[in-house]
Amino acid sequence: MRYKLLGRSGLRVSELALGTMTFGPEWGWGTGMDESRRIFNAYAEAGGNFIDTANRYTEGTAESYVGDFIRNDRDHFVVATKYSLFSHKGDPNAAGNHRKNMRQSLEASLKRLRTDHVDLYYVHAWDFTTPVEEVVRALDDFVRAGKVLYVGISDTPAWVVSQAVMLAELRGWARFVGLQVQYSLLERSVERDLLPMAEALDLGVTVWGALSSGILTGKYNANPEARGRAVRRGAVAEKKLAVAGVVADIARELDATPSMVAHAWVRQKSSRIIPILGATTVNQLQDNLACLATRLDEACISRLDAASPIELGFPHDFLASAPIQELMFGGTGGMIERK
Repeated sequence: MRYKLLGRSGLRVSELALGTMTFGPEWGWGTGMDESRRIFNAYAEAGGNFIDTANRYTEGTAESYVGDFIRNDRDHFVVATKYSLFSHKGDPNAAGNHRKNMRQSLEASLKRLRTDHVDLYYVHAWDFTTPVEEVVRALDDFVRAGKVLYVGISDTPAWVVSQAVMLAELRGWARFVGLQVQYSLLERSVERDLLPMAEALDLGVTVWGALSSGILTGKYNANPEARGRAVRRGAVAEKKLAVAGVVADIARELDATPSMVAHAWVRQKSSRIIPILGATTVNQLQDNLACLATRLDEACISRLDAASPIELGFPHDFLASAPIQELMFGGTGGMIERK
């Protein structure tokens, strides 16, 4: 395992993060304490130090497990958690991005994690009701209080993130250093605005869903019966299975697994990207970790890109068209060196 600086910060995080949404049985498909501990230990033994959790994961059990696993070596790990999602139903102020929910969520997370601070605190998802300046200022207050070291944002439109970073820089508040997004061969829409924005604003990018709920592992392609059932009930589209088929083909050629190939494609899209590994068994985690030894050449990346194309849409396709390029550069576009 090697390490990266997270965005515009000096924080050193491992090049793969450990996701903990599978820690705890409450949602019906997670793992109990013992297997979760084995997964955590295997990740740590591989050199991983970046733990991703959230207040809502398995009704708080994930944070409780993490708190137990790190308690003997707390400062070694970079613990990231999130707030925004409801802590209990029926109370309008027990969810959302606002200061009140932020405070009560953070205090509850600190208790479950058995720590006096979190290393990275994310806005989990944008609620479109809280003013941006309220969120950024409230996060800054917790940074100044020492309860949060760095701040980030997840599952939020690029224009909101950009506005928040601008406000933080203008007013001397703690700016976001991390952005969390869904990204995979089956979900490439972040290439339109979110990833270019992260590059421009120097945000570290953690990625969830790189295996697209297991579709890219080839579990449906390898089992005709399961494939037929999934397609009939509308759970998986044939188009997605076709992409998974290309992933499987390349995996066979490289003597790798589809999981390694899918994670390697995400990692090679940008040096700032850190995939979040999810696993319900140690074997799954080891398979995911093995993506570190998988390198895709340009031909493989081109095949995967061609199998999963997206339209960038307006204004990107419009601005990149030959007539508009001619109008903007007067025939000199190819003569200009670009960063």
